[in-house]
Amino acid sequence: MILGAADFLGDWRITREISDFRLRDSGRLEGLARFTAEGDGLRYHESGTLRFAGGAPIRAERGYLWHFTDTDVQVAHADGAPFHSFARTGEPEATPHLCGEDLYRGTYDFSAFPDWQVTWEVQGPRKDYRSVTRYRRA
Repeated sequence: MILGAADFLGDWRITREISDFRLRDSGRLEGLARFTAEGDGLRYHESGTLRFAGGAPIRAERGYLWHFTDTDVQVAHADGAPFHSFARTGEPEATPHLCGEDLYRGTYDFSAFPDWQVTWEVQGPRKDYRSVTRYRRA
């Protein structure tokens, strides 16, 4: 199955499980993600509440731009700075992304679409965590 921009348009409930190996802590984000058409791609915006064990709830937001080509999806930060890309077929792995000295490796799983998920493994001198974000139509 090859998914296109129209498949993602609209609202998605999200849950994100975060395992911080450096701090030996875990957190959970619950919120909403929205894909809207923008130019020849999509704008992604998410907002939610993040809770770590014993901590106060934190309001969290982020945004990206998705551009679809014949073979892949190119993902940029909300300001247009490149982030990663992933193939539109097979088991899409994100191209590795170096942020400072921390390396981000991601995998997308669309096998149960319209339910889908993204897993990020981040390792480096400042970060060592895994996050799994699950998406379900709102």
